[in-house]
Amino acid sequence: MDKKRGYRGWFYFRIGWSTYFAFIIAAVNTLTVTYYLAIENYPTLKALFPTFEQYIIIIMAIGIPLLSFTGYAHYKRTKAYRSETDIWIESNPWQARLLVNTEMILELNQKLTEFIIKLSRDEKLSDDQLKELIDLQKKFSDHTSSRTLDNKQDKKLLPK
Repeated sequence: MDKKRGYRGWFYFRIGWSTYFAFIIAAVNTLTVTYYLAIENYPTLKALFPTFEQYIIIIMAIGIPLLSFTGYAHYKRTKAYRSETDIWIESNPWQARLLVNTEMILELNQKLTEFIIKLSRDEKLSDDQLKELIDLQKKFSDHTSSRTLDNKQDKKLLPK
């Protein structure tokens, strides 16, 4: 943990800067520069935005909904976010492992509940069903015993 302290600090600094401070500074800078270098020098624009305060209010009234819609579209309506997530999973073995573990648990729970329901009805499991459960257990056992974060074995079990 001590070896990673510098990198962790750097990561927290970048997140704090890019998520909060850079956004605020960029917004203030953009509003100031566009008003005082562009709008003040053009009488037509100056008529639309007589004061800096009115300019800020108008831009915020238009910009906040527009940027919120753009963010929504990024996450919900375009393939951009899905591509980012694919890259994140490809480059971060912990993310891939988490996804694979979840898939394995779901598959195993589905099969187990199917058999529990059957046994609850006092029905016997057929030899094929027992073999299916043993094969599933072996598949997961083989996978978990051979995988490491370095060999990227989890990628083979990722859902397509």
